[in-house]
Amino acid sequence: MIATRADLKAYIKADFERQKMKHPFLARLTFGEHALTMVYLQILRKVEYHKNNKSIIHKLLYAFYLLKYRRLCNQSGLYVMPNTTGPGLLLPHPGFIRVDSNVVLGENCTILPMVLMGKKNPGVPSPIVIGDNCYVSTGVTILGPVKIGNNVTIGAGAVVTKDIPDNAVVGGVPAKVIKIKEI
Repeated sequence: MIATRADLKAYIKADFERQKMKHPFLARLTFGEHALTMVYLQILRKVEYHKNNKSIIHKLLYAFYLLKYRRLCNQSGLYVMPNTTGPGLLLPHPGFIRVDSNVVLGENCTILPMVLMGKKNPGVPSPIVIGDNCYVSTGVTILGPVKIGNNVTIGAGAVVTKDIPDNAVVGGVPAKVIKIKEI
């Protein structure tokens, strides 16, 4: 959770380092897809920072950045709720990504387009906890309550409805452990 200005800078720096953009200014001028996702993440982090602080200035800035955030959500198809992700989030491509407010996503995770993280049943608390260094491939659906360990790779099109251990590669409908990675 981003509580201080130093936290905000650290989160933005971690997100930027994961993008591996050599020329961010040129990417922005040429409307590159990495530039759009990077701007989205910067605005998301600013929304989180101002939401977590309660002074009048922060409330006004929160309202301003929330409007920018909503506009970018509509433009890019990315819907990552504030205060759900850790530092170093990588969204390689714009496209439909929905990370609901009941999700806790660890550090250095990668999410590809067409991913949905939500509840099985509306109105029932369904936390989704995803560990650090996870890779969520295209077309994945994760329905809570579920706990996914660290260093997990979820294959394309998988539907995750049960807990997944650390260092696993999973795939299928419903998702099953294909193998355990050797580290």
